[in-house]
Amino acid sequence: MNAVLIVLPILTLLMFDLGLGCDIRSFAEVLRHPRPVFIGLIGQIVVMPIVAVIIGIVFHLDPLFFIGLILIACSPGGSSSNVFSMLAKGNVTLSITLTALSSIITLFTIPIIMSWTIGFADRTMNVSVHLPIGKLIVQNLLLMFLPFLIGVIYARFFSKSAHKISIILGKIAFPALMLLAAIFFIQNREVIITHFGHLGLCIVSYILIVMMMAALLCYTSRLKGTDRRTIIIEVVMQNAAQAIAVASSPFIFNNNIIGIPAILYALFMNVLLLIYVAIVKNRVPDK
Repeated sequence: MNAVLIVLPILTLLMFDLGLGCDIRSFAEVLRHPRPVFIGLIGQIVVMPIVAVIIGIVFHLDPLFFIGLILIACSPGGSSSNVFSMLAKGNVTLSITLTALSSIITLFTIPIIMSWTIGFADRTMNVSVHLPIGKLIVQNLLLMFLPFLIGVIYARFFSKSAHKISIILGKIAFPALMLLAAIFFIQNREVIITHFGHLGLCIVSYILIVMMMAALLCYTSRLKGTDRRTIIIEVVMQNAAQAIAVASSPFIFNNNIIGIPAILYALFMNVLLLIYVAIVKNRVPDK
């Protein structure tokens, strides 16, 4: 089974579910205090890709893995971030706001960042990879923005049924992602096993560095505990389904190797964030 046949509908459902969970009134409340939103977006949109480039170079990643690492780095908006924020006693409204905003912003930033990445890899790593910018934009609009917008509109006019649908989709999403990961791993097991040690160490190091950078951003911005915990989770939580959709799509890269960093990132991301939640969840939130 081709992984793309699973990841594309999964991504669409996740974005629709994200739209269902958006409350415009809650957004307005958060945006009255924009500093946490701004800091979170800086971490997601700016810090993540920059650190990914640096660590990819330091670890001398294979060119396709390097491209894949940057791809997952510029794909923020993980669908489970609000659950992790709730478990960590964070600001769930801020979490949903950041996920929604970053998902929209990346419609424009992913083509720019990946275009630079392809050019950099071509100049310094002697690899030739074609990136059809127009098709990338169209796919993101159809698979991400359109389902998100439909979800927002549906929730606006049918709030009761939207809540019920969101609960069902929330139960389906994780098993579907696990199925995707299993199929992707089986199809690419030889490459993953061969490079698991080096690439895994690179990704774990990357996640830990990004967590520290996010904490430093929050500390220097004097954000309170609930916002700080939320931003750390939001910055680390990436949309692996989006990255895999871009990597494996026959309209864009059509290369599963580029998607391997996203699969490993999703694995280590969840493990490290669960550890983080276990550490902070019993602390009394700052008032």
